Amino acid sequence: MRLLQVESGKIEEFLSDDDIPSYAILSHTWGGEEVTLADWEDMEEGKLRRMQGYAKIRYCRDQAMEDGLKWVWVDTCCIDKRSSAELSEAINSMFRWYRNATVCYAYLSDVSGSDDIKQSMSKSRWFTRGWTLQELLAPSLVTFYSMEWQSLGTKSELLQLLSSITLIEEEFLLSKDLQHASIAKRMSWASRRDTSKIEDRAYCLLGIFDINMPLIYGEGKKAFRRLQKEILEATPDDHTLFAW
Repeated sequence: MRLLQVESGKIEEFLSDDDIPSYAILSHTWGGEEVTLADWEDMEEGKLRRMQGYAKIRYCRDQAMEDGLKWVWVDTCCIDKRSSAELSEAINSMFRWYRNATVCYAYLSDVSGSDDIKQSMSKSRWFTRGWTLQELLAPSLVTFYSMEWQSLGTKSELLQLLSSITLIEEEFLLSKDLQHASIAKRMSWASRRDTSKIEDRAYCLLGIFDINMPLIYGEGKKAFRRLQKEILEATPDDHTLFAW
């Protein structure tokens, strides 16, 4: 796991879970110009600052520093996506990384702090993306921020609103063991969400179902069939998958 040091801006790799320090983690939706690991390591800082995806990393670092944390994890620049092996390991570990974070900052880039919060949050793109489902469920503490990085409230403070938007029961939003939810129920949570790549419709659910499997980009819809097979093998007594 790579982490970004908030003060120096250096990215360090931790090979053992026992060595990983306390960290904040960012949840967001991808835009057109994200800062990759290669950009962070090789590009001049002046050019980095002009990239569209830089601001939310800066916000995340500043907030972590204010919260007394020295490290942050941001998927855009903390995973070397040039390595298929590293990408596979990261996606299979991501639910655990979000669960183990001290705090998750959920950045809603299409919500303004001056808007009516209930109305604008309910229309936010963040709630339509496949990857953000586990980013909502896994961490015990999630704080939502507007496009200006104004705090909109925590997961517990916004519980009723989040439940009405996502149709997820409050007990599961409050980190109740997801294994207590049937397969069909967990599938229903993801049904209104989408991903840019068809394979990610399966891969973004690995942590939700506590499944590990290799990634094969290019396999298309076969990815979801592989996921279903793995789920059936892991939970043979839950037949609700067939009703989905």
